[in-house]
Amino acid sequence: MSNTSNYPNKKALLSLAIGGFGIGLTEFVIMGILPNIADSLDISIPKAGHFIAIYALGVVIGAPTMARIANNLNPKRTLLFLMLWFTVFNTLSAFSPNYWVMMLFRFLSGMPHGAFFGIGAVVSGYLAKPDKAAQAMAIMFSGLTVANILGVPLGTYIGQELHWGYSFMLVGIAGIATLCSLYFWMPKEELEEADNSRSESPTAGIKNKKLWALIVLTTVGTGGFFAWYSYIAPLAINVTKLPEANVGYIMIVAGVGMFFGNFLGARMVEIFNPVKSVVISMLGMTTILLLNSIFASNSIAIYILSFIIGVITFTISAPIQIAIIKAAKGAEKLGSSMNQSAFNMGNASGAYFGGLPMVFGLGFNYASVVGGVLACIGALVGMAILYTEKQKRKKE
Repeated sequence: MSNTSNYPNKKALLSLAIGGFGIGLTEFVIMGILPNIADSLDISIPKAGHFIAIYALGVVIGAPTMARIANNLNPKRTLLFLMLWFTVFNTLSAFSPNYWVMMLFRFLSGMPHGAFFGIGAVVSGYLAKPDKAAQAMAIMFSGLTVANILGVPLGTYIGQELHWGYSFMLVGIAGIATLCSLYFWMPKEELEEADNSRSESPTAGIKNKKLWALIVLTTVGTGGFFAWYSYIAPLAINVTKLPEANVGYIMIVAGVGMFFGNFLGARMVEIFNPVKSVVISMLGMTTILLLNSIFASNSIAIYILSFIIGVITFTISAPIQIAIIKAAKGAEKLGSSMNQSAFNMGNASGAYFGGLPMVFGLGFNYASVVGGVLACIGALVGMAILYTEKQKRKKE
């Protein structure tokens, strides 16, 4: 794990990690309680999957929109504004009486997600030494991984045993904790100085073709993970034939994998080119998702495979974020926020394409096949970026 002595303001990074915990909780807990929400609102599981997709759409639209709205605020006020919005609409989601109201609140809940992570990634770079930016980002994203180890299983258990609405109330509590920690721990003047020294032009860096290629890579490649994870509950219950309560345990195992993968990815940036690191991870994801489609019926294999999928997926977080920020030079916060949009376009497309086999009467394990194909396409896009860069260097 990273040495926190590299960061002069450890509490500020911790406040970002707490925010990551809340965001990870709302994004992933719904996947464990999807059958419960479907039963409560009297809709099918594939239709309940729309709540995953609409949240992701909120992130996609909200990331650049929120980044622009908050562009004139200092970084601390921006983060506070985003987290206040997040807290209000996630709490309201708990009281949704029907499908359409839930769709609205899930959309609004997702809007600040991308901008918080995107701007938070840049802010974490301000708070760290220049050569430790990837590890600082990993600390912020660690909140999301801890959510998968502790928060999501707890939220899943509460949602299954009591009512799914309590799971979203838990998200609201995490949001309040984030607001308090940001207010008291996040420095104001230090961030203003760093931000002013790297002032952004609204269009600078956005015309870079590499930036858009990386966004395509993130969208398609991470869709592979979400094709699997969106249907983890029905996979465990219907294919592996495990009791409903075991879904939470599988999520804990996957979350532990994500935690280690997050910091492993930060280390990989120190060894490989960020894009090369992502290609390696995508190829690994392709392999393990296809294996999961074959062995998911085995009650021991599903735990092992879930752990490995978690590790491989989160080795992508820091490298792709570093690559995007470099490609969006001059507009780092906007570019970083757009990458979070790309992650959630992957969320939406993965949930949609992963559900298609079920629509045509195939088993839940086929979602992993779809995931493997998407991850492979992501790897190919990464290879194309590396090849283009190599050819460009030869010409120079």
